[in-house]
Amino acid sequence: MDSQIMNVLGDRVLELGPKPDASGPYQNFKLTRDADGVAWLLFDREGTSANTLSADLIEELDKVLAELESQRPTGLVIRSAKKSGFIAGADVNAFRGATDIGAVETEIGRAHAVIDRLEALRVPSVAVIHGFCLGGGLEVALACQMRIAIEDARFGFPEVMLGLHPGLGGTVRFTQLVNPMQSMPLMLTGKTIDARRAKSLGLVDAVTQERHVRNAVKDAVTGRLNRARPGLLHNFLSLGPVRGFLAGRMRSEAAKAAPEAHYPAPYALIDLWEKHGGDRRAMLSAEKASFARLMVTPTAQNLIRVFFLREQMKKLAGSGNKIEHVHVIGAGAMGGDIAAWCAGQDFRVTLADMKPEPIAGAIKRAADLYGKILRKRTAVRDALDRLMPDMQAEGVRNADLIIEAVPEKLELKQKVYAGLEPKMKPGAILATNTSSIPLQDLRTTLQQPERLLGLHFFNPVSRLQLVEVVSHDGTDAQLLKEALAFVGAIDRLPLPVKSSPGFLVNRALTPYMLEAMVMLDEKIDKSVIDAAAKKFGMPMGPIELADQVGLDICLDVGDMLRSKFGDMLPPTPAWLREKVAKGELGRKTGKGFYTWKDGKADTGGMTAISEPSAEMIDRLILPMSNVCVACLREGIVDNADVVDGAVIFGTGYAPFRGGPLNYARTRGVDNVVSTLDALTDKFGGRFAPDAGWENFK
Repeated sequence: MDSQIMNVLGDRVLELGPKPDASGPYQNFKLTRDADGVAWLLFDREGTSANTLSADLIEELDKVLAELESQRPTGLVIRSAKKSGFIAGADVNAFRGATDIGAVETEIGRAHAVIDRLEALRVPSVAVIHGFCLGGGLEVALACQMRIAIEDARFGFPEVMLGLHPGLGGTVRFTQLVNPMQSMPLMLTGKTIDARRAKSLGLVDAVTQERHVRNAVKDAVTGRLNRARPGLLHNFLSLGPVRGFLAGRMRSEAAKAAPEAHYPAPYALIDLWEKHGGDRRAMLSAEKASFARLMVTPTAQNLIRVFFLREQMKKLAGSGNKIEHVHVIGAGAMGGDIAAWCAGQDFRVTLADMKPEPIAGAIKRAADLYGKILRKRTAVRDALDRLMPDMQAEGVRNADLIIEAVPEKLELKQKVYAGLEPKMKPGAILATNTSSIPLQDLRTTLQQPERLLGLHFFNPVSRLQLVEVVSHDGTDAQLLKEALAFVGAIDRLPLPVKSSPGFLVNRALTPYMLEAMVMLDEKIDKSVIDAAAKKFGMPMGPIELADQVGLDICLDVGDMLRSKFGDMLPPTPAWLREKVAKGELGRKTGKGFYTWKDGKADTGGMTAISEPSAEMIDRLILPMSNVCVACLREGIVDNADVVDGAVIFGTGYAPFRGGPLNYARTRGVDNVVSTLDALTDKFGGRFAPDAGWENFK
């Protein structure tokens, strides 16, 4: 059923008004006029599948508007000629490397003038919106007098994800049109909303289907469309004293999500609205200055860098996925969540385990996940239909890809493979989700070792986007390519790594977590240790993270890495073994370092007893950069940018720092090396700087 719907959408015929003349004067726009004298302006950026706004496009729009001013049509329809949607926002390339506030403000001022000109046209203007309408695209739509959404439209201001706020008049037009209690949170969180929600907020005036667009446009242009109007409450919420009170509440909400020192954009947006929300012209002018100030901050430039790292890693996946049926062995926390994620991404999945209870648990967790991420009840039902319990492991025979996620014991995995291998169909891939056993050891008992590779997912699977795609020196190159394409097809970012203890991410994360245990041994309070990591910008501290991952897994990975790297790693305290032996494993058992309730650590609203020192932060953070340099030097990963992307998307490493290698570059390699030398003198050889720093650029 899903594929039929997709085909219909794929072949969707957009109602684009009269057929444009192929030899029109514009490169990125088509302008025609229908029998009623209504002008149809089609956004059609040359040579791309999606419309984005850039300086040259906005300059051309200015010429189009000049023509419309002189022609005075009876109405104007603005539409995208791209199937993908209206306008996906600004072209982010233009923002990279900006350092001069004045230059940014001048550039944004030019764009403002064009959007203002669109708004000032003396003809009824209506934006007809399908698909994605984000950021600058939504700002263009807001400058039209009316907005009509097709049912599949999605709206949002994702600028905050890049360390910015809307900059083409959106902060003003959105808060003036839609109640600030609703419009401000959307800009502050970057969330997207669907057409129905946009209609209920008054962001769009009507929701229609493609086949009714002509009639809806006629109604809009002739004044028959019932337009959304801000009510009395809206006027009250925009009064100065009320804005002051609401802004205070918004700041405390923002502080829960991100501190101002690391993420200035939300606070700049709140200031802008609080100061100027009652005065349209002043706010438009102040928006330009505020946007320009944010653009040159290290936070914005690093988040823009992370945006491109994500694009770069998507490209590593390539295209042409051949896999349709995935068989997962082991329905524990990881296996069950991997199976659920794949079924949610339209794959047929069979899930096998020795016992029925874990499978039942996995399906219950899957239902919870789908309830959160899939918007339609029918989509939830279809995803659950694709996730099939398979006690008899019948799925092995037809699967294109088998993912083994049984406990980290070499003999157990080899036993599973011995039963599997004779039943697998030719060309099928055998993937292990191991995080600690080198592939060289796993392949020894296989008849066809070339079909073995690693697909290492991170916990929680639905939130962390990285998958390490691990090869050994005998892995079939074609199967590796297929595995990368599969990772892209399930909306995840692949990191190709050579098999080596801990691969990249666990090897970088283990010293961070073990160092925290050593600090506990030094009688430093866990609240202070976690506060040190958060002060640097980590989403959670290493102690809470250890609980989240599972203390048994931390211990396994720690032991395995120490057996290979010895004293280059912090020692594992004896009490950690005792905790694991007692079954205090963290989140999954309800008790570890913290007590866990409903999947959350009970930190008792705890603030750190004392302020963490700079030395503590360095002890936790710098070994991660050191390991990343070592992995580059050893050729486990071959690209410094991708290393940064992997650590951000696999662990949540402070994104506004741009990754552990980018952090070292920004701080200065000499400073990092001399700090590591000083830590080596004081604490021992585990801090010794890697030889790779000498050639690191």
